[in-house]
Amino acid sequence: MIRNATFETFGGMRTLVADYRHWSVQARPKQVTLGAMILLSHGPAHSFSELPPEAFAELSQVIRDIEATAGGIFGYAKINYLMLMMGDPHVHFHVLPRYGAPVEFEGTVYSDPGWPGQPDLGASEGLAEAVRAAAVLKAAWPKPLA
Repeated sequence: MIRNATFETFGGMRTLVADYRHWSVQARPKQVTLGAMILLSHGPAHSFSELPPEAFAELSQVIRDIEATAGGIFGYAKINYLMLMMGDPHVHFHVLPRYGAPVEFEGTVYSDPGWPGQPDLGASEGLAEAVRAAAVLKAAWPKPLA
């Protein structure tokens, strides 16, 4: 699988949840909210309009998988897709499940300090939490159709 440098910025294989032909899903190294992810285009594109049509077609399946998996595991209230690309140039989204109240997961209580407004991108758990989130998400990720 060909990946760009932004893949490594977000933890590389340590945080990889799922690979598709044009996209990767990674657990976000800074877990702004429980289950935060990166949805990253594999290619060299630095703007959304540069993506090939096949990437847009595949994106609908990737988003369905993201929402089904995160909803099933974490039961988020809303989900935000932020395409910021200020420091990391390749096309990617920060995928942030949002929670209206603290949520318990595996014995730890997590809050969403920005709720109900914009997410607080300064709040986060560290890379160890991202690796743990990646393992949980990967285990529950839909299997590709044959």
